Parts: sequence; C-alpha cells; structure tokens
Amino acid sequence: MNQTPAKPPLTPINVALFVALPLAGLVLVPLWGIYHGYSASLWWMALLFLYLNGLSITAGYHRLWSHNAYQAHPILRVLFALWGAGALQNSILIWGSDHRRHHRHVDDNKRDPYSAGRGLWYSHMGWMLREYHTNEEDFSNAPDLQRDPIVMWQHRHYVLLTVIMNVGLPLLVGWWAGDVVGGLLLVGLARLVVNHHVTFFINSLAHYWGSQPYTDENSARDNGFLAFLTYGEGYHNFHHIFQSDYRNGVRWYQWDPTKWLINLCAWLGLASKLNRVPNFKIQQSILAMRFKQARNHLEQADTPQPLREKLEAEYQLFVDALNRWKDLQAQRYERRKGELGDAFAEKRDRLLVKWERAAVRTRLRELEYSLKMQRKRVEILMLQLQLQVA
Repeated sequence: MNQTPAKPPLTPINVALFVALPLAGLVLVPLWGIYHGYSASLWWMALLFLYLNGLSITAGYHRLWSHNAYQAHPILRVLFALWGAGALQNSILIWGSDHRRHHRHVDDNKRDPYSAGRGLWYSHMGWMLREYHTNEEDFSNAPDLQRDPIVMWQHRHYVLLTVIMNVGLPLLVGWWAGDVVGGLLLVGLARLVVNHHVTFFINSLAHYWGSQPYTDENSARDNGFLAFLTYGEGYHNFHHIFQSDYRNGVRWYQWDPTKWLINLCAWLGLASKLNRVPNFKIQQSILAMRFKQARNHLEQADTPQPLREKLEAEYQLFVDALNRWKDLQAQRYERRKGELGDAFAEKRDRLLVKWERAAVRTRLRELEYSLKMQRKRVEILMLQLQLQVA
C-alpha cells in the first residue's frame, strides 16, 4: 500500500509571521476601529508605509538587486534596505538569491523555491511554512550581493532593523497621532499583512491568471489588475522573458509606479544605467507568439490554402527580419571593436564612424517599424483564422 510522503516539519517563526499575525490582525484591527476608531492621519501614514515598503521591494530587492536592471546611488540603496526590512520578507541577500533561483528554474518543482507547479497555495505562502529543501540557503548565485556592503550590513542587522521599522516607527507614529495602540495596529500590523499578500500575489496569482503575449514557455502571466495591486509587478509574462529590463509595464499607459519611481530617481541623479530591452526583441517575442497561436488554429480547422500561404509568407518575412537584425547587431559589435582599437582616429574618421552609426540605427528603426506593421497584418490573419474555426 502506497503511503503519502510525510510533509517537512513546520517552521514555527514563519507560521507565527504569516499565519498567527494575520489572524490577530483580522480580530484586533476591526475591534479597535469599532471601539476607538482610527484618525485620518493614521490611515494616511499606513498607506505611506505600505508604498514605501512595497516600492522598496519592487524597485530595490527585485529590480535593483535581484536583476541588476539599473544602478542606484548609495543614499537610495540605504533607503531601499531600510524600508525593505520593514516589509519583513527576509534580507536582500536571501530574497535575491531565492528569486534568482526562481527565474532560473521557473516551474521546476524540485528547484524553484515557489514553483507554481505545486499549486496556488504553495506558491502563495505554503512554501514558507515548512522546511522544504528548496528553502535551503545557497548564495552561490549571488556573489555580487555578498560583495555589496549595504546588502551585507542589512543582512547582519536584519532582525534589529525589522523590529525598528515594524514596531518602533509605528509606535512613534501612533504617539505623534495621539493613538499609540492604533498606530501599532494600523500602521504596523494591518499594513504589514497587506504588504505581504500583495507581494505573494506575484508568486501565485501572476502564474495562474492573465495573458501570455510574449511567451508560453513558463507559467507567468500579464495581468493589469494585479499590476495595480503590486506597484507594476503584475506584467509578469513580460518580466520572465525580459528580466533585466527595469520596466515591467513596458507600454507608457501600463500601471508601473516602480518604473516611474526609477525614472524619477534617474532624473534626480539617484539612478543610472537603466537597462531597456530593444523594442525589436519585444516585437519579435509578440510576433513569435502570434505565429504559434496561428499554427494552433490551423491544426483545428480546414483552413483555405490561400490563407495558409499568406501566413507562411508572413512567417518567411519574419525570419528574414530576424536575420537582418542579427546582421546589423554583428556590424555594430565589430564597429565598436574597431573604435576601441584606434583611440587616436582622425577627425575625419570619427565623422565617418558617426555617420555609419546613424545609418545602422536608421536600418534598425526601419526593421522595428516593419515588425510592427507585420504584427498588425498577422492579427488580421488571426481574426480570419478564428472565424474559420468558429
């Protein structure tokens, strides 16, 4: 008779943090509100703390330290380290190392710490409640974080920092507002629980609910509603294919306050070297998915030959555009090598180099535009194919 494998033992401190605290909050926060009430100043401070914690995780722990999507001034890094500790999601070193393993082994139930393949509950918070082998600390993927003095300072003093940020500051706010208990409950406890589950949504719901416009090679989804709740992190399908980009909401209209914060910090001189994936690669991923979906439709319907031929012709144009883009990138690379090898080039040669650069950039823009136009044509073909299936 087959027996179900025994589950690993519970982690008491995590059960207290992620189960006992929320249960206490569900009882104590409404009770104090009913019998005493909360002032408007406490509500505003709770919202401010929530955003400071959340943006320190998304802009700091996630895009800065886990993915090196940009560089930040030491002042900004210290602020992210402090308010990130206030989010009570572990130190930068542990969080970043776990997240890098998640990206490298996404959906691998044996190596992804919070694999969506093990279920919604597991990926949301179940993975933290027991001593699973995927939770074992392994910093071999984070030597850069171990060399970062701010990261290691926060890691060494994490417990003290999180007590100050989660107990000391809320008590201070409560004293200022004339309601110490209310400050501890609303700014401390309620804010912390909301912040936890908003972050956890990215590990869970963002791998189950939404669209996959860029890739279906993993379970990550784009979801505008989750993006609103998670400071822009809900565009998770984009993020999993272009993880080094400092943006998650790549379109100007997509809700991504983390991206806007990083842009503001760059304007103030507090951030630099913002990494952006070339638009051509983004368009390429979208078109590749469109062609994949179109071929799936072809298998489901008796599609007229002219429509099949149109789709095949578009695909050949797509392949040709990719090859031309690769050639142009190779040209740029060779030209840069040549420039580095001759630092004392004549003024005439420098002007020639600038002209050649401009010519390559123009051809790249033309390729990007042609891919956008092709995407529109393929979407029309997709509509025709869907009508055939219907």
